[in-house]
Amino acid sequence: MIDEFNLGVQSVPDRDTAYCILGGAEDNEIFEEAGKILREGGVVAFPTETVYGLGASVYCEEAIDRVFRAKGRPNDNPLIAHIADMSGLEQLVTYMPDHALRLAEAYWPGPMTLVLPKLPLVPDSVTAGLDTVGVRMPSDPNARNLLRAAGVPVAAPSANRSGRPSPTKAQHVLQDMNGRIDMILDGGESVCGLESTVIDCSGQGITILRPGYVTAQMIYDVTGIQPAIGYGTVTGATVPKAPGMKYRHYAPKGRLFVALDDDSNDDCNSRIRDAYDKDFAQGRKCVILVTKQDKEFFGNRNAILIGDRTDLSTVAHRVFDAFRQCDREGYDVIYMRGVPDTGVGAAIMNRVIKASEGRI
Repeated sequence: MIDEFNLGVQSVPDRDTAYCILGGAEDNEIFEEAGKILREGGVVAFPTETVYGLGASVYCEEAIDRVFRAKGRPNDNPLIAHIADMSGLEQLVTYMPDHALRLAEAYWPGPMTLVLPKLPLVPDSVTAGLDTVGVRMPSDPNARNLLRAAGVPVAAPSANRSGRPSPTKAQHVLQDMNGRIDMILDGGESVCGLESTVIDCSGQGITILRPGYVTAQMIYDVTGIQPAIGYGTVTGATVPKAPGMKYRHYAPKGRLFVALDDDSNDDCNSRIRDAYDKDFAQGRKCVILVTKQDKEFFGNRNAILIGDRTDLSTVAHRVFDAFRQCDREGYDVIYMRGVPDTGVGAAIMNRVIKASEGRI
C-alpha cells in the first residue's frame, strides 16, 4: 500500500489510482515506489518530452496485458520499449547497425524511436509477434529517473484510451486511466506534444514509420542515407511495425474536418467559414482550431488558438490539448486548417489526418 502522505500524493476523492506530483522533496521516494510497482507487475503512467506514457516492465507479460486492457488497445499494435541509457539495448536487441548507432548518438536521449532486431527474451506481446522491437531513450528527466528506479526496460504506449488524443498533461491521463492503473506521475506539460519519430533500422536502409520532431532531413544529415517514407495506413491482417499505422488514432469526440491548401484553389479559411456557418445554422455546436495568423478572419465564431504558423512547434505542442478542450466544451464539429507538410508539420498533419473524418 502506498503511503500517500510520505510520497506527496495529491488527494483525489473517490479515486483508486495514486496521483503523485513531481518536483518536490519527496521525488526520490516517489520514483523508488513507482519503480517497485513496475518491477512487481504494476502499471505506471509517467511524463516524457513527447506525450505521457503508460508503462509496464517489458518482461512481465501480465503487466503488458494490463496495459492493453487499460487502453482498450488491439493486440496487433506493438509497444515501444523505453530505456534509461545505451546499456538498456543489451537487454532488448540483437545488434545495432552503424546507421542506427549514428542516429542514437545524435538524437538520444530525445523524441526518436529506433526499430531494431529483437532478442528472443522480449515477449511477443510487446512486439505483436514481430522479430523487431521499437526502442526509445526519453530526454525528460522524470522519465529517466523512473527508468533508472525500475531497473528494467519499460514498454509504454501513450497513456490514453485507444483512439483518443494522446495525453500531454497528467490530467489527461487521469481522465482516461483513473481506476485502471496503479499510479500516475505528474511532471507537468509535455514539451513536444507529439509522439516520437519512429525509424525502422532493422534492415539495410532507413524507413520513417511515424513522423515526429526528428525529421527526414535530420536523419540524412547524420547518416547520409535518404530515408524512405513508410507511414501509410496498414490494413487487413498485416501487423504494423510501429504504433499509429493501422487504426484510427488521436481523435476528439466531435467530428474533425481539415481544410488543405492543395485541395482546391479556394481559400482554406473561406471554406472553413462556410462549413461552420452551415453546420451552425443546423444547430450544431462548432469550433475552429486557429493559429494566431488566421484568428481575426473568423470574427466572433467559436475558436481555439493552437499556435503560430511561423513556428509549427507551437502547434505540435498544443494540438492534442486543444482536441481535449473540444471534448470538455462539448463541440459537435471541429474545423482546422492544415499546416505545411514539412519538418514537424509532417508529424502534425499525420496526426490530424488520422484523427479527422474528412476534408472540406
